[in-house]
Amino acid sequence: MKIGFIGLGNMGAPMAKNLAAAGHAVTGFDTAGVTVEGVTPAATMEAAVAGQEVIVTMLPNGAIVRKVHEAIVAAADPETLIIDCSTIDVESARAVHDLAGEKGLMSLDAPVSGGTGGAAAGTLTFMVGGSEAAFAKGRPLFEIMGAKAVHCGDAGAGQAAKICNNMILGISMIGVCEAFHLADRLGLDRQAMFDVASTSSGSCWSLNTYCPAPGVGPESPADRGYRPGFAAELMLKDLDLSQTAAEKNGAFTELGRHARDVYKAFVEAGGKGKDFSAILEKLSAG
Repeated sequence: MKIGFIGLGNMGAPMAKNLAAAGHAVTGFDTAGVTVEGVTPAATMEAAVAGQEVIVTMLPNGAIVRKVHEAIVAAADPETLIIDCSTIDVESARAVHDLAGEKGLMSLDAPVSGGTGGAAAGTLTFMVGGSEAAFAKGRPLFEIMGAKAVHCGDAGAGQAAKICNNMILGISMIGVCEAFHLADRLGLDRQAMFDVASTSSGSCWSLNTYCPAPGVGPESPADRGYRPGFAAELMLKDLDLSQTAAEKNGAFTELGRHARDVYKAFVEAGGKGKDFSAILEKLSAG
C-alpha cells in the first residue's frame, strides 16, 4: 500500500518503520523534521497525504488531531482510509470520523497499548472504532504494527476502550506500589511478596509483567532507574481523559478519580519523565 504517516515521535517512528520494512511505500511527515529508516520524508503534511491509500496519524492530543485531520481530509484522495492511533477524548475521535465521512473517506480511531517497546517490536494491541469495512481494510496494517487488533464498535469505541483499560492500569499500579510499600514496612522480603501475590489473588499485569520493584519479576523500567516505558505524565493524560468522560456521561469512578489525583501530585512533585511505576520509589522515599 501507499501510506502517509503523520507524527513520527517515540511511538509513530517505529510504527512507520515497521510498515516500511514490511514492503509498504511509506511517506512520513513530522513538524520536528524527524527522519525514519525506510520512510520517505515529505516537506509538508499535504505532500505526505496526497496520492496515498491510507493515512496513519499518531499525535499528542485531541485539539491537534482535529486540526491535522482537517488538513488531511482537504488533501486526501477519494476512498482514502484514515487511521488515527493517537489517544484522545472520545468526542474528538467522533468529530474526526464525522469530518472524514462528510468527504466520503473511511476512518478508524485505533489507539494502542504496548508502549514504545511494543511499537518497536511490532507487538502493539490496537483498540479500534469504526465501520467493519474500514476495519477490514486496516487490519493488514495492524497485523504488521501489532500483535492484536480488536474491533470495539462504531466511531469512538476504540478511544472508549483505551481510556477504560488505562484507568484499570493506573488504579492497579498504585495498588501494587502501595502493597510493596506496606510489605517493606512490615519487613517482608520483596521477592517473597512477588512470589505469593503473582500466583494468587493479587495477580495482575502491573505486578506480574511490569513489577514496580527493582530486581523482582521480569525486567521492567524499575530495573532501569524508572526510565519510562510509559511515562507518568502520559498516564496522567489518560486518567484525565477517563475522568472527563466519566463526568460527561454520569459514571461513578471514585478510584479512577483518586488515581488521577495521585498521578497529578506525582508529576507535579518531580515525577515527570519517570515511568508511571515510579510511584513505588516515591512511597519508599517517604
